Amino acid sequence: MNPIQRIIDFASGPIELPPAVRADALRLLADTLAVGAAGAASAEAEPIARAVVGWGAGTEARSLAGGTLPCPSAAFFNAFSIHCLEWDAVHEPAVVHALSVVTAALLASSDRLGGSTTDAFLTALAVGVDIASGLGLSAAGGMRFFRPATAGIIGATLAVARLEGLDPARMTNAVGLAYSFLSGTMQAHVEASTALPIQIANAARGAIMANDLAKAGVDGPHDILTGPFGYDALIEPIQLEDYLASLGRVWRISEVSIKPYPSGRASHGALGALADLRDKGLVSIENVESIELLAPPLIQRLVGRPFRPDAPQSYNRLCLAFLAPLMLRDGVIDPRLDTTIGALAERVRVTLDGNPDHNALSPQVLVVQLTDGRTLRKPVAANPGSPQAPLDPLRARSKLDLCRLLAGPNAAQIFSDPIAFATEPK
Repeated sequence: MNPIQRIIDFASGPIELPPAVRADALRLLADTLAVGAAGAASAEAEPIARAVVGWGAGTEARSLAGGTLPCPSAAFFNAFSIHCLEWDAVHEPAVVHALSVVTAALLASSDRLGGSTTDAFLTALAVGVDIASGLGLSAAGGMRFFRPATAGIIGATLAVARLEGLDPARMTNAVGLAYSFLSGTMQAHVEASTALPIQIANAARGAIMANDLAKAGVDGPHDILTGPFGYDALIEPIQLEDYLASLGRVWRISEVSIKPYPSGRASHGALGALADLRDKGLVSIENVESIELLAPPLIQRLVGRPFRPDAPQSYNRLCLAFLAPLMLRDGVIDPRLDTTIGALAERVRVTLDGNPDHNALSPQVLVVQLTDGRTLRKPVAANPGSPQAPLDPLRARSKLDLCRLLAGPNAAQIFSDPIAFATEPK
């Protein structure tokens, strides 16, 4: 059977989530909505909100900033808000922010349906995250395109199709149309451009549009993964056998990591290690001479960029040389990112550790040289917030508290009852 048909059979078939997976879906939905609420209130989101108001007609779906928008526009804005502060959950081995695209598309879909049941929403969420993460897990090389968008639109489209009750034939057309919309360049990451979260937003909007076209009877290409011009040939090589064999048995949403800090995930191993050393009184902004992170190539590629004194916040969130001194000084990474840091930023570097895996985010080793001549070495086996190193309750609560503060009082229900917010628009 064609691989995409096996995935569609999974997405359209009867599913009862195991209790632990259902609990993970609820937990990650709450985190994603909290991050989105904080992002929607940020300076980065303000021009996006102004732009999307005029797109289309109707007010079918809610914006995380308040008010309503046409369904595709709401999906676009909410996805942007979820990712714009670099605080959203990520499947590390897949290198896919699957919750961001899938949640935004499902929120818009549920709203225009007049609401959905908790089980239907969470199952669609788990299915979409599974498929987007599965494509990332199947990648056989380093990223050439921005995988959260390219894999995310596939997962989000099938999640919406499930929630809206499309039959397998229309699902096939919807995901084919989504593949036709698919885009996302890593050049935006290289330049730390605002286009990065816009690519997440575009994927969420594309998922809504693809489903609408399929429901209207429009056909799409069908052999989108392994055809001569399919995902494997054009986007990145994928080896699907292991993922397809795991469908319905291993739920990838339970493998997703929560990000404690509003910064690129590749910075979290070093930041968590510095936070631990700071809490023990071993390091401070005054007694650190230099910092070196020995890490896999993806870490260097994503956050090893040089410090720039006049860089925009989108750049700083992806720059370990900026973030490490901030953690030493404040003990926290505030999304507003105070840029008045000292000269230590010029003495932070990321060094390749010889790891041949171009998708690995760990292990790492943090090496801190102190001003008194001592050297501290701290291995990082897993990034904080991952299933292997879950956040302790205090740090998890601190993140939600800061999100709540940034989001403001209009987002109260997102924090008090996130599943009701997602499923009960009225």
